[in-house]
Amino acid sequence: MNLQTEVVSLRSQNRNLPRPAYAMNCAQLARRLEKAGNYELAAEVLSDFWWFGGPSPDLEGLDDLASGHVLLRTGALAGWLGSVNQAVGTQETAKDLITQSVELFESLSEPALIAEARGDLALCYWREGAYDEARISLVTALDTLGNRDGDLRATLLIRAGIVEMSTQRLNQAMRLYDEAAPLVQESDNHALKGSLHNEYGLLFRRLAVPENREDYLDRALAEYTAARFHYEQIGNFRMLANVENNLGFLFYTIGRFPDAHMHLDHARALFHDLNHRGSAASVDDTRARTFLAEGRVADAERVIRGSVRVLERGDEKALLADALTTHATVKARLGKFVRARQLLDRAIEIAETVGDLEGAGRAKLTIIEELTAQTTPLELADTYFSAAELLKKSQDPRTTSRLIAGARVVIDELKGTGRQPEAPLPTTWESFSLRRQVRGYEKALIERALRDSGGAVTKAAHLLGFRHHQSLISLINSRHRDLLGHRSAVRPRRSHLFSKPRKVRRTAQAAQPEESENS
Repeated sequence: MNLQTEVVSLRSQNRNLPRPAYAMNCAQLARRLEKAGNYELAAEVLSDFWWFGGPSPDLEGLDDLASGHVLLRTGALAGWLGSVNQAVGTQETAKDLITQSVELFESLSEPALIAEARGDLALCYWREGAYDEARISLVTALDTLGNRDGDLRATLLIRAGIVEMSTQRLNQAMRLYDEAAPLVQESDNHALKGSLHNEYGLLFRRLAVPENREDYLDRALAEYTAARFHYEQIGNFRMLANVENNLGFLFYTIGRFPDAHMHLDHARALFHDLNHRGSAASVDDTRARTFLAEGRVADAERVIRGSVRVLERGDEKALLADALTTHATVKARLGKFVRARQLLDRAIEIAETVGDLEGAGRAKLTIIEELTAQTTPLELADTYFSAAELLKKSQDPRTTSRLIAGARVVIDELKGTGRQPEAPLPTTWESFSLRRQVRGYEKALIERALRDSGGAVTKAAHLLGFRHHQSLISLINSRHRDLLGHRSAVRPRRSHLFSKPRKVRRTAQAAQPEESENS
């Protein structure tokens, strides 16, 4: 009996059951439909208790166990459907419903159900980009579950790996996937098997491209092929579309653009048929990056604009921050630098607000990569330090490569301001500190500017590109106090303690406000 037939059977045969038993049957079938990616039909199964976008589920006449199941399923579906439709506020609603189910399951001492609910709660946090909260929820779920229920434990381990992938901690993700693999091998659950293969594919793709590892590339392709097989077995077209998007991303990163577009076409068509707007917007982000790599900037602008517009309506702020970063790159390539900086500043703010520190770090690196000429050398250095701090735990080889390239850009810009470094570049990386090196350049530049300006701070600030001399004063007082002696003597203001103050002719012109500092 297929799932569609089971839905018809449930409605026709189970309505005469007591309400708690009927609710339990509905929740169990909705769970199976959810695993198959059919969220709309799952919501229809629960329509006697809840509908998407409506009030809290109707729990009248249900005992605590049935209520917990209904709350869990409606919460999980609210999260999935909110992602599909990019509906604002749905992840918060989902978290509230799932949390209520956790409380009921805890009162009933049901560890497996508690663990399952916390696993679904973690997905909501992950969609929002709140990766630390997602990680905590999954650790708690695994501790609660122990060695019970191999399929559920494998699911939780895979989700924990997904969180680590999102934070670019690839070694931890590999460890978690490897721990899940024996459990998945023993299972006959196609959705579970497809999930593990898909995540392995993502992991090996990230490892393959920066290190030019053909063996990893072959492994990624093999894992995606296996994932497609398992998702086809259960008709999970949403996850099939995800695999196609992942394949498109892989081929884009290795420069096989026709293959990338072919897979992205398949993914876009599947998501369009499913009416999954949020997922289609992610495909558009991948497409825009592919167009950029091909030099088709105008096409990239057209595609990414629509992606941002869709993602702005939903709760998946980490995806929005990434799309904004892509959009900013497009704008910079078109020469629209002011708009590019506005988009990057917004991406950084959004990512930092939700806790996606890696996303914020990537956006800051993009400032260095795309807006070098529009940013002062000292601001580039500060931006680099901040990006390096945000990305210090990243294990993604591509991020490491970008950080190294960014450091070279910053050092070249600091050298190019007219002051050669007091010490030559190091001949060895042993005990090297980029922060210390850049601070040395910074000090040398400030000292040179003060010397060339005769110690006048205002003029020195102008030479260094500051719009307000107070910025330079603050920098000297906080980082380079040994340069205080290079400033010209500050003339003390006369105080007329005994004599009468002179009359000063008042002018009708009001004082102009000082320019705001943006250096």
